[in-house]
Amino acid sequence: MTFAVKGLDHVVLRVADMARALRFYRDALGCHEERRVESIGLVQLRAGAALIDLIPAEGAPGAEGRNMDHFAIGIAPFDEAALRTHLSAHGVEAGEVAIRYGSQGQGPSMYITDPDGNTVELKGPPNA
Repeated sequence: MTFAVKGLDHVVLRVADMARALRFYRDALGCHEERRVESIGLVQLRAGAALIDLIPAEGAPGAEGRNMDHFAIGIAPFDEAALRTHLSAHGVEAGEVAIRYGSQGQGPSMYITDPDGNTVELKGPPNA
């Protein structure tokens, strides 16, 4: 195996009512707001070692009938070539690698799709 799963990094939920979702996740469950990206309406909430990201459901591509955008699994190490070789051997097509924010900060990630059409982000450690 070219990497090890370190845990859930984050989950991204499409929400119909941001204020209602914040009352639930922040006020009722005690998650703390960590950051906002106003340009896309994203609110990131700290849930222990992981994040719960909330984005507005309206206008999200492919949002029909689904409220989960994707979830991210933290992995280490993040060796792009080895990952692509490993995933390809299992018939999994890997997306482009980009530096994205996750529960541990900025780091490399790539998107893949599971057999049921769910988007999974493989998220590397910061500065990997």
